[in-house]
Amino acid sequence: QVQLAESGGGLVQAGGSLRLSCAASGSIFNINHMGWYRQAPGKQRELVASITRAGTTYYADSVKGRFTISRDNAKNTVYLQMNSLKPEDTAVYYCNKAPLILAVDWGQGTQVTVSS
Repeated sequence: QVQLAESGGGLVQAGGSLRLSCAASGSIFNINHMGWYRQAPGKQRELVASITRAGTTYYADSVKGRFTISRDNAKNTVYLQMNSLKPEDTAVYYCNKAPLILAVDWGQGTQVTVSS
């Protein structure tokens, strides 16, 4: 059973950068599409970026050009490089497969807070 653990969040000023990591205890090679999701207070969970095992990427319009998703299948890790952060990026960030049908158990997420 795959277990997911997110890390790398923190408190940054607007315009700053963070790199999030999603470490899996088991292999993610058989999961074709992995994604980063976020949920802000009072908002629905949304998919912000995803990547296939071959490297094809998707980005939500709100983060396009600022975030970069990557995947290291050998290390069973998915990354999210976040640049030019904005206060509206403040949320708890999670990783999981995409789509969420038969999703892997959720990790604890990692908090990203962007101050103005």
